[in-house]
Formats: sequence, C-alpha cells, structure tokens
Amino acid sequence: MKRGFYTIMTAQFFSSLADNALFVAAIELLRSNGEPRWQAAALVPLFALFYVLLAPFVGAFADAKPKGQVMFLSNAIKVVGCLLMLVGVHPLLAYTLVGLGAAAYSPAKYGILTELLPPSQLVKANGWIEGLTIASIILGVLLGGQLVSPWAASALLAIDIPGLHTGIDHPAEAAIAALVIIYALAAWFNTRIPLSGVTPRPMPKNPLALLPDFWRCNMRLWRDHLGQISLSTTTLFWGVSGNLRYIVLAWAGAALGYSTTQASSLVGVVALGTAVGAVVASMRMKLDQATRVMPLGIAMGVLVICMNFIDNVWVAAPFLVLLGGLGGFLVVPMNALLQHRGHNLMGAGRSIAVQNFNEQACILFLGAAYSASTAAGVSSMLAITAFGLVVGGFMWVIMKWHQYNLRTHPHELERLMEIARRDDLHG
Repeated sequence: MKRGFYTIMTAQFFSSLADNALFVAAIELLRSNGEPRWQAAALVPLFALFYVLLAPFVGAFADAKPKGQVMFLSNAIKVVGCLLMLVGVHPLLAYTLVGLGAAAYSPAKYGILTELLPPSQLVKANGWIEGLTIASIILGVLLGGQLVSPWAASALLAIDIPGLHTGIDHPAEAAIAALVIIYALAAWFNTRIPLSGVTPRPMPKNPLALLPDFWRCNMRLWRDHLGQISLSTTTLFWGVSGNLRYIVLAWAGAALGYSTTQASSLVGVVALGTAVGAVVASMRMKLDQATRVMPLGIAMGVLVICMNFIDNVWVAAPFLVLLGGLGGFLVVPMNALLQHRGHNLMGAGRSIAVQNFNEQACILFLGAAYSASTAAGVSSMLAITAFGLVVGGFMWVIMKWHQYNLRTHPHELERLMEIARRDDLHG
C-alpha cells in the first residue's frame, strides 16, 4: 500500500471515532433533557438526511477538488455541529449538521482509494479501511459511553481554564466538548493526505445542472447487471446496520436493564465482529467472487430475530460477535465490486455519491419507520423482528434477482466478471 493510504486510514479512524462517540453523547444529552424516547431514535435518520438531499452535489464536489481538502472541510463542519450543541441548539438540529459534514466526507474518503490504488488492491484496501472504521466504531461507542459515565464526567467537569467560562455543566456536554478535540485531530491528518495526481473534474457553474447528471449516474449503476446487485446488497446492509446501533442500545436497556454506558459496550461487540469479518473477507475474497456471499444476508436476518430470545449477557456477547462477523464478511467484497463498477461507469466521486444516496435513503426510511413506531408505542421486540424479516426477505429477493440475470444475460455477466478478474490479478 502507498504511504498516503495509511494517512487516509488514520484520518478516517479519528473522524469515525468522534462520530460514534458523539452518537452516544447525543443520546445521553436528549435523555438528560427529558426529551421523549422517539427523539433518540430520530438521531439515526436525521444523520442520514443530508446524505440523501446533497447526494447529487457532494460526489461532483469531491471530484472537483483535492479529496484531502474536502475531508478537512467536512470535519470542520462536524466541529461546528458539536459547538452548536454546547451553546443550546436542539441536539437533533445540531446532529443533523454533523450529518452534513459526514455526507461531504464519504465520497472523498472512498473515492480517493480508487485514485491512489490499482483495482487489484481494492478489496484489500476496503477490508482494511472498513476494518479500521469498525474498530473506530467499537472504540467510539465505548468512548462515548465512558465519557458520559459518572467517573469520566466528574473529571471532565473539574477541568477549569482560568478566564474562560464555558457554561458546560452536564456530563453529556463535557463529552461533546472533548470530542471537538478528536475532530480537530482528524482534520489535521486530512491536511497530510498527498495529492493523487488525478485531474479534477470541474463542477458546472449552475449546480442544478448536476441533478440530471446524478440521475443518469444513478440509473446507469442500477441498470448494470453487476452494479445493481452489489448496490442493492450494500444498500440493504447499511440500511439495517445503520439503525442496528440504536436498536442494540434500546434492546440492551429493555432485555438486560443496561445503562447507556453499559449498553454501548454491546454495540462495540457487534462492531468487533464486523471488523473481524471485514478483515477475513479482505484476505480471502476476490472481486469476481463477491456475489457468493449473498446467502450470509439471509443468515443475518435470522440472527436479528433471534435477539428477542436472549436475556443473558454471556450469550449475547458471542451472538452479537457472530452477527457482526457475518455482516463484515458480506459487505466488504460487495462494496469493492460496487466501487469497481462505479469507477468504470462514471468516476469515483460520483459513484460513491450514488452509493451513499441509496444506502442513506434506506437508513433514513428504516430509521424514520422505527422512530415513528417508537412514538406509537411499538415494543422493541416487534421492531427487531421486523428488521430481521426485512434483511432476510430482501436478501432472498436480491439473490433471486442475480440468478435471473445469470439466466437472461450470461454472456454480459461473464464479460463483466472477466474484467473484474483481470483487474484483480493485474491491477
């Protein structure tokens, strides 16, 4: 791997670390303010909102500028979102702004991989960056849980800077202030990312002109007989896993009686399994083998439903590791295949923006449905069952879709697989 790849990994680690710790701190801030339970569930879809609204623009923006600069600006936006929480802006609104920063960050983060690395290293690179991202999720959720714990909160609140009155007097606010420093560290690493040498694609003078271009890119990927399968699989995976963070927190509170700090450790356990699955997939899978992992999606759906029958932490921990491991092994090769097809069809930044649009729209839809059901008094057991049925059922439909493509377009799929196999071998 090139040296710049490790700088990207480091920047991504700290940015994702802060994102996930902030999620826990924002939940605790809402709870301490006495807000209704549905607002905590609404954090997930609101974070995805700008991914959906700005999808036609952020990909082209990432392609128009050096991607390190785009990542730096994105982390600066996240810092502003944190500061707004500290000055009394409603956490839902401020957290939505953090989602804006994340939406701008993602096309640059993934797009630069296809600019710096040959296709033969894409699966390995995805495995490492996804594994590191999952590691940051583990540590970030744990960090957030610890920062709002009594012992850490008392230490943070005891910090007194002479001549500076911050107005921070709550554990969740102290945690958010600490996370500003981590975002700033990530932004500094963004400035160290080398130029890839790829010529930028200038944005049009009228940004609205990007709308038909984005729609064409979206349809081009959905019409591609490998792109549509990998895109639908990753869309489903991230739609469910994006909401699973909050569902595990709610389930741990209901089934195990855990506090926010204790429940955050179980979210980290799921992420640990995903990291292991991602790294194993990066070592064992090739681009042309990606579609073989689809049955794991059905297994994930079954395991999600089985969560309803677990009320012992000694059973829950290995179970959640297995659930995460299946997800990691599923998403890495499919994500690499999707990046490969998108890069060939339309360019890195635009293809990642299309991917983010579909995946985050799924997160937004499922998260809004879960938040609405929570407001309506639906039990967590029923919500978990519904999520399991969604992932298992839709994964079965995607498998049947791929089998149909193999029967009706065998020569085209054989040619596309040969391109992936050749690029995987020769870069």
